[in-house]
Amino acid sequence: MKAKNKRKWKIAGFSVLGLIIATVAFLGYEYYQLQPEKHFSSVPVVSDGNNNEETETTELEQVMEITDPVFNILLIGSDQRKGQKVGHSDSMILIHVDLNKNEYHAVSIPRDTRVHLDGYGYTKLTSVQYIMQAKKGTKEGIEATVKSVGELMGVPINYYVQTNYTGFQSLVDAVDGIKMNVPFDVKLTHPWYPENNNKIITAGVHSFNGKMVTEIVHERYSLKNGEYGRQQLQVEALKGIAKKALSPKNIGNLPDLVDSIPEFIVDTNMTTSDMLSLGLAGKDFNPDTQLTYHQLVGTGQSLYDDILKARNSQIVLDQQQIQEIANTYFLTES
Repeated sequence: MKAKNKRKWKIAGFSVLGLIIATVAFLGYEYYQLQPEKHFSSVPVVSDGNNNEETETTELEQVMEITDPVFNILLIGSDQRKGQKVGHSDSMILIHVDLNKNEYHAVSIPRDTRVHLDGYGYTKLTSVQYIMQAKKGTKEGIEATVKSVGELMGVPINYYVQTNYTGFQSLVDAVDGIKMNVPFDVKLTHPWYPENNNKIITAGVHSFNGKMVTEIVHERYSLKNGEYGRQQLQVEALKGIAKKALSPKNIGNLPDLVDSIPEFIVDTNMTTSDMLSLGLAGKDFNPDTQLTYHQLVGTGQSLYDDILKARNSQIVLDQQQIQEIANTYFLTES
């Protein structure tokens, strides 16, 4: 009887040991698959960077095999409010990720940039998402914006991530606030929260919660450089978030942060494993030394908007500068 029981326990023990070995092997395989050079061996293509009026936006999304983990991500900040189905692309930052060299390049795309929307004519870039969402739906509107930016820059765009002001606030709060460098004095003239009206944030490094970061990156009317000044503030906020989320003491919390993505991301074509792999690659990321920021130069002009059927203020970018920045920092090779 004792021998029989002993044999049962031995069998049970081997079963538990087998389960542990299988679990460790599975986790090891998953970790291996998340290694950037393995995970990003193929990437989607939402915009190929070519102007092809006969190709539908949704038909452009395909998979591209790449030899190195190098790709482009478009970050979009929308003014879409909770419960609304349409919104304007209020802020756009294109990021070139080179995980081989651990180098990142970012360029802001002015919201009022003059672009051509297939089938509609010339309009502001900020209006593309609104029009296409109203006509075709949420995803189609975002992809139309991605396609417009890809054509403007002449580079492929592989991933997009869109948030709104509420989501951005939640993101900052999810990492328990950030330290942000404010490069110049900022007066809040159009705050989301009335109690912050006319509040002045002095230049320097500050500790902010999500509410205040959202107020700062929204301001542009009081800034000396207007939209261009706001772009600088937005990049500084992203640096602060990256430093906090990818700091050594917080990198272990990355899976929990990724799990809470639906709370602050409106839409994205990045999977959970995409984000985890990117976070794993950036665990030693220092935005002060590894991120280079570029700004596009343009001239403000009063031009006819084919969608609004009226003249409005638009920004015409320097095409030569776009080409130089794109060719030097944002082109990817398969």
